[in-house]
Amino acid sequence: MQEANRLKRLPLYLFTIIDDLKKRARERGVDVIDFGMGSPDQPAPPHVVEKLCEAAHITENHRYSRPDGDVERRLREVIARYYQRNFRVALDPSTEVLPLIGSKEGIAHLSLAYLNNDDIALVPNPAYPVHFNGVIMAGGILYNIPIVREKGFLPDLENVPREVVKMAKLMFISYPHNPTGAVCDLKFFEKVVSWAHGKNIIVAHDLTYSDIVFDGYKAPSFLQVKGARDFGIEFHTLSKSYNMAGWRIGYAVGNSTILKTLAKTKSYLDFGIFRAVQEAAIAALDGPQDCVARMVKLYEERRNVLVDGLNAIGWPTDKPKATFYVWTRIPIKYSALTALEFATLLVDEIGVALAPGTGFGDYGEGWVRFALVEDSERIKIALKKIKQLLDQKS
Repeated sequence: MQEANRLKRLPLYLFTIIDDLKKRARERGVDVIDFGMGSPDQPAPPHVVEKLCEAAHITENHRYSRPDGDVERRLREVIARYYQRNFRVALDPSTEVLPLIGSKEGIAHLSLAYLNNDDIALVPNPAYPVHFNGVIMAGGILYNIPIVREKGFLPDLENVPREVVKMAKLMFISYPHNPTGAVCDLKFFEKVVSWAHGKNIIVAHDLTYSDIVFDGYKAPSFLQVKGARDFGIEFHTLSKSYNMAGWRIGYAVGNSTILKTLAKTKSYLDFGIFRAVQEAAIAALDGPQDCVARMVKLYEERRNVLVDGLNAIGWPTDKPKATFYVWTRIPIKYSALTALEFATLLVDEIGVALAPGTGFGDYGEGWVRFALVEDSERIKIALKKIKQLLDQKS
């Protein structure tokens, strides 16, 4: 049985390798401190869980979701209110809002909806893997735009070759950025809109981490820029803001024509979102938001403990203004190792798991990512273990 060629084109999924290393370490009795996957360790807000349980007892909610249903309509309206409240962006709930089974699903299906075999997608690299994996799965041509620390991990669009731009049909951007934690201001989005104007390129912005911001930074929406909606959509999710990662619910907003095509594609492949989960999402987006503020404060505390601790033990690391990730170069002592080799060393030697930078694309080589999903006390234990490793004589 030969798997499809599209699967063979996909890069090696390094997180599977790290998962195997963690499993072997735990089988040896090692208590692995796991900063690998960006899966929130905190529970969803109690009022959201209660709404899920309440809605799950309603027989009607066990039927297939349908676009013209009451729950579906109310969810779209709540998403539109969220955008008005947070970004002062007015959306038509019936045409400019599309709920998704998690934003990852929608991002992948966008490539499937629009890319032919000779169409190029522009993707800054490193990136959240589905930004480029979705392109490959759809059969499109991937063009990586390197993003580097010296330029704030922002793509230099003016340097993309003209012949590439002519063949490009889709571009992904994402700020606050996973994996680097980089942020941007509205001026950057204005530059993107100006650059994309008249090029017939769909701009898809992934705004997953808009709520997880620190030090007074406020994440803008791409749709705040005049003209962005002419060719742009934006993805968001409840996975991170409300600790609902396993619930699988997100949404896309923006250009109605693009969303209509995305919805058409999805209609052939899924039956929508469990209605009880939709009711819970309504409760999350329209309910009290102090739970989000508490979560952000918790991540800020963890960020400070980790970054201050890394710098104190001789591992220079920048403090991100957003996301719950810390992106840092491999320590000089181990700079001869690849990102995967270094991540493997940490699991095998001290039971600390990180994500190798190359899991996010070739331009992540030389870097690793910490996800702030362990509590502060566990972070301190990890720092002691890392210090011992760094202090070892070669």
